[in-house]
Amino acid sequence: MIGFREKSLHSQVGLGLSLVSLLTVNLSVGVLPVIAQTSPLVSQLFPDANDVVIPEGVILPMVYDRAETVVIAPDETFELVLTIPDNITSRQGQLLIPKGSQVRGALQPIAGNTVGTRFVAEELILVNGSRLPLDAVSRRFTETEQIGRSRATSVLRGAAIGAGAATILAGITGDRAIATEEILGGAGLGALTGVFLGGGKSDVFVIDPNTDLDLRLRSDLRISTRTGRW
Repeated sequence: MIGFREKSLHSQVGLGLSLVSLLTVNLSVGVLPVIAQTSPLVSQLFPDANDVVIPEGVILPMVYDRAETVVIAPDETFELVLTIPDNITSRQGQLLIPKGSQVRGALQPIAGNTVGTRFVAEELILVNGSRLPLDAVSRRFTETEQIGRSRATSVLRGAAIGAGAATILAGITGDRAIATEEILGGAGLGALTGVFLGGGKSDVFVIDPNTDLDLRLRSDLRISTRTGRW
């Protein structure tokens, strides 16, 4: 369980009262348009008391149950849907993110001169179907593995392989099915079992999605406890 504290509104009350006083003065002199223009700001000053903020920097545990490993080329973007394995609650025990909620995003190359990749989240999909934008990332992966005959079976058995990595491996094995039937026919995913590489080798990222893809929030995540019944 991960606990979070509810965001206090006390710091906003003084500002809110000042704004209300200003609106009262404007109303007394008949400046009605000011109310229409300012009323949305009033609602922002007093957010829903049922909203809870999960603060920036919190780590959200993730798993991926479609493969034991993910193998991608260094310059490849590879979409994944991760799953939250356990309920995430507030310190008071209030359910915030239920077990089984999903995170949609992609492994993306790191910008700049560094060779690397990381998972960048785009959207949190709650079990009731509600969707929230999510600004979160995994740790960076900067070390590739060189795959040859001795490592082929252990690394590629049960792996999800990106199209870029599949093209590299197909060039080594001469088996075009890796890049066509297994990858393109499988909507970008290939579950390969017992693939033996030839004499060549290739550098790829090999990621364990059940231990390597926990996500760190880059900005606060606001959760409404009224989102719905789980």
